[in-house]
Amino acid sequence: MIPAVRGMRVIVALAILVAVLVAGCSGPSKASPRRARPKAGGAGAAASGGPPGARSAPAPTPSATPSAPTPSAPTPSAAAPSASTGTPGASTVGALPPVLQHGMRAGNKVALTFDADMTDAMLATLRSGAAVSYANLAVIDQLERRGIPATFFITGEWAEQYPDVVRRLAANPRFELANHSYRHGAFTGNCYNLPRVPVNEMTADVARTFTVLEPFGGRQTRYFRFPGLCHDPAALQALCGLGVTVVDGDVVSGDPFATAAGPIVHNVLSTVRPGSIVIMHVTEANAQFTDEALGPILDGLTAAGLRPVPLSDLDGAPAAR
Repeated sequence: MIPAVRGMRVIVALAILVAVLVAGCSGPSKASPRRARPKAGGAGAAASGGPPGARSAPAPTPSATPSAPTPSAPTPSAAAPSASTGTPGASTVGALPPVLQHGMRAGNKVALTFDADMTDAMLATLRSGAAVSYANLAVIDQLERRGIPATFFITGEWAEQYPDVVRRLAANPRFELANHSYRHGAFTGNCYNLPRVPVNEMTADVARTFTVLEPFGGRQTRYFRFPGLCHDPAALQALCGLGVTVVDGDVVSGDPFATAAGPIVHNVLSTVRPGSIVIMHVTEANAQFTDEALGPILDGLTAAGLRPVPLSDLDGAPAAR
């Protein structure tokens, strides 16, 4: 009887050891839930295509048959590069992803980031003709004309709707491509009334977007931004197998559903500091004043001695892990 009891104790001890080793990603996380940052337009704004009377602008012609791939969800671990590949934002596969709020406060670097949202509701608004475009080409024009680096967080559905625009972004060596989920769903509850992504589908949703973006080439990254900046321990654990860095940001422009450019300019220039990550949008119909605000924002950054850089060049950002 004694040998049998000792054998059982050995087995139990080994089981506990294994559990401890894997607890970093499969066990409960100590991370605090991330609350969504306030945006103009209220809780339901991000799920809709924009208010009636939104300003029209020349729109890129959507592709009737998107040339970006629309595969079924891949095996997530197969899509994740190792942390030694040098891909910006790559983190250790199997560990909780780091969450980046800003870079180092020393120096004069800031990162301008632009979200390219697309939900099923926004697609329906486009198809009905109620919205002209969710691709603000005037923002891209200004960045290119002034030679300003930027990082674009792109949803899979936006890339499939505007493949020519994504090719344009990928062709610019100053621009980086990052992941903003497939259809801009909520990874937590109470996130701007966005439709909820089930926990068991979160990994595949993010992995699918990397698969959509990869064929475009350019400066690919392993940066990921949660829609609405909404994440909690369960959402972070869902990304363990993808080797990503989660990027929030410390300067929220408030450009979605803004009614004028002035408040956007004020929101950015009154809060930006060295190391800041500025969050703006490139979705014309529901962020219609971003292009008007961008020029004064760039002028204000220059006057303050701040220099925009790609996110991977921001001191303190995980360019490669």
